[in-house]
Formats: sequence, structure tokens, C-alpha cells
Amino acid sequence: MGAGQHSDKSAEARSEWSDYAVLVVDDEAGMRSFLQRAFSARGCAVEVAESAEAAAMLLADAHFDVIVLDIALPGKAGIAWLRELRAGAFSGDVVLITAFADMETAIDALRAGAADFILKPFRVDQIINSLARCFERSRLTRENYVLRREVAGLAGGTEGLVSQSQALRQVWSLIKRVAPTPTTVLIQGESGVGKELAARALHQMSARAERPFVPVNCAAVSAELIESELFGHVKGAFTGASESRSGLFTYANGGTLFLDEIGELPLALQTKLLRALEEQRVRPVGSTKEIPVDVRVVAATNRDLRIEVAAGRFRQDLFYRLEVLTVTIPPLRQRTDDIVPLAEHFNGQLAARLGLPPLPITPEVAARLVGYAWPGNARELRNFIERALILGHFPVEAPAALGGEALPLTLAEVERRHMEAVLRQCDGNKTRAAELLGVSRKTLERKCAEWATNAA
Repeated sequence: MGAGQHSDKSAEARSEWSDYAVLVVDDEAGMRSFLQRAFSARGCAVEVAESAEAAAMLLADAHFDVIVLDIALPGKAGIAWLRELRAGAFSGDVVLITAFADMETAIDALRAGAADFILKPFRVDQIINSLARCFERSRLTRENYVLRREVAGLAGGTEGLVSQSQALRQVWSLIKRVAPTPTTVLIQGESGVGKELAARALHQMSARAERPFVPVNCAAVSAELIESELFGHVKGAFTGASESRSGLFTYANGGTLFLDEIGELPLALQTKLLRALEEQRVRPVGSTKEIPVDVRVVAATNRDLRIEVAAGRFRQDLFYRLEVLTVTIPPLRQRTDDIVPLAEHFNGQLAARLGLPPLPITPEVAARLVGYAWPGNARELRNFIERALILGHFPVEAPAALGGEALPLTLAEVERRHMEAVLRQCDGNKTRAAELLGVSRKTLERKCAEWATNAA
């Protein structure tokens, strides 16, 4: 065999398990080293621990596809820990190894949920073949979840509208009634409740469903560029406008334009938006000509626009134009019946996207989910499920650190503590913190300013 062929085979061996991670738990240093070398040579990530207690700490911080577990361990025995893993949320395979075993031990191991049972001393090919079977099952399971979700996704429509509570069912009933009409709709609700999902449902159930749905976050575009973003501009209209460009109203022609965080629009632009809504015509920046458009506008806000109008931050005439019909989505804490079904939905959806099997949501996990206030609403729940999938288990602690104090806390205090905790986690980086919280930086800065004012 030539040197090149040998190198190719070595590279292939190192890459065959590169997508997998293994945790080896054995109190013998020699065995840990032997297995670590054998598995690492095939490309997988390997961590080792000398006891079940040490392994549990590693498992709390990382995802492992397979655990290779010695039965005779100091402290907690291997089979006892395996039972705890299965009673919890670990869904990966566990291969038990031991130098002392009889038929009764083997039966106990399989009943506890072991994928394989190997007697020491064993040949390296025995343990390699055992892991290969585990990885193949894992691969097929991942592909199956992905295919199932892809097939479900083909149904399109409103598969993401998870609603068990009466409050949310009433919201969807209202959406179904208003969707076929040309009426402008204002969607109100806290950050993370699913306002864009509701807007997409309005579009999909309307006669405009075959035309574009164009979302724009008004808080994410600078005040200098938002007019050009919405209405377009002609060449030379401003510095950097090297060519003409159509605006989002034009792109949404025949369809739906979703204006999220509309309360963040500058007052001057609110006047132009009102004109566009009333006349169904837009004028690109720098142009003398108006362009006719056929666009249904759906707006959303997490602010009380009546308060914004009274404070002079939002035009009253635009508010009345948008408020032809208002859909209010209640926060998650007011519809606890939706929390577990929504968690199950995110569990399957995100597991398929990550290529991982969903985690079992046990009654204990469900009780913890329902008992938390979820100030970030469905977006926070989704992020929590995603973190759990990546770790391979649901954390024992509460979904977010609220200072460890018992409720009752006011909603404002819960929100403040959660935001401050995320800010500390991000070392004061407001852009990163806003991204994790699912709000705009402008919203976070406004909250911080309010807290500073109240503290003064």
C-alpha cells in the first residue's frame, strides 16, 4: 500500500465519527486512556470521568450521543446512575462495561435502558462495533425526525399556531374572520408573543396568499434610512444613492406589508405612511412622481399606542387609521394551557433543525415550565428549549435566574431582573443582550433609561 493510500484511509477513519460525542465513565485511569485514544482516533469528541458524580457535571454542560459506563464505580454504581439518566431526560445510548457480571446483572442492565453490555477484557473492535451501532441508530433517528418535520412543513399554513387556551383560540378565530378582508390590522402584544406569526397567518388566509409577505422591523432600521427602505429612492437622492431602488411597499405590491414595532417610526415618517395608506401611492425619496401600490398593511407594536399618542410620540390620525381592527395577543403567563403544547412544538421543530432527537418533557419538567412567568413569552420558551436540546437535557434550575427569590414579584420587576441578568451575562453589551432577549436595542435602552429615572 502506498503512502498516499494509507493517509487517505487514516483521514477517513478520523472523520467517520466526527459528528458525535462520547462520554467515558470508568474509575480505572488505564481504561479511560485506552478508550479515549480508540475513540479519538476515529474523530469523535471524547470526555472522560472517574465517577458518576463527575460524569453528571460534564453532562450538565455538554451534549453526548453515547455514554460508555463502567458498572463498578466508586460512589454511585453504574446501573443506578443509568436508571437516573433514563428517569430524567437523557435519550442517548449507554454502553455498559464490567469485569464482573452474571446473567442477573446483564438483565438488570438491559432493563435499566442499556444499549449494549460488554465484558472486560474486550478487544478494541468489540467496543468500536458497539459504538458504531449506536451511532447508526442515532443517525437514522436524526434523519427520521428531519424528514418528518419536512413533510409536516409541506402542509404550510398555520402549523406553528399552537393554541390550547381559550384566549388564543379567540385570537385565531378573529384572525380567520378578518383575514379575507382588505382591512388594515393592528396586532398588539408583548415582545415574543408571536405577532409576526399572527401577521403571516393573516396573509396566508387572505386572497393575497400567493403574493409577497414582506416584513420590516421599524426599530431595526435607522431613522435616516427607513423612508428609503419603505418607499425606495432615485439615483442621487442622497449620499451613497448610486442607483435607483424600489422600496418595500413596491416589493409587497399585491401582497402584505408587515410593519413590526411601528411605534418606533419617526414622527415625520408617520405622516408619509398615513398618506401612503390612504392614497395607496408612494413617492420614492428624491422623486417627483408617485407610484401606485396595492398593499395590505398589518402593523404590530408592544407599546400602548394610546399612551404614545397622548405623549405626542405617535400621530393620532395614523393611530386611528391603523386601529380599524386590533388583534391583541395575550402574554404566555395568561395562557398557561399553551405552555406545554408550545414547548412540545418547539421541541420537535428545533430537534429536526439541529439534527437531534427531541427531549422527553416529563411531568416534572412540565410543572417547572408552567410554574415560570416567561417574561420573554414564546420567544424565551423557544430559546430555553433550544439550549436544552443542545445540552441534551433540561436544566434542573428555573429557566432564567430571577435572583432566587420567591414570588410574588410584579411583572415589571420580573422583566427588569431578567433583562439585567442578560445584560450582566453579556458584560453590558446592549446589542448582544437585545438579541438574546428578542427585543430591539432601542427598546432595551429605553427600559434602562426608565429604570435609571425611577432609581433617581
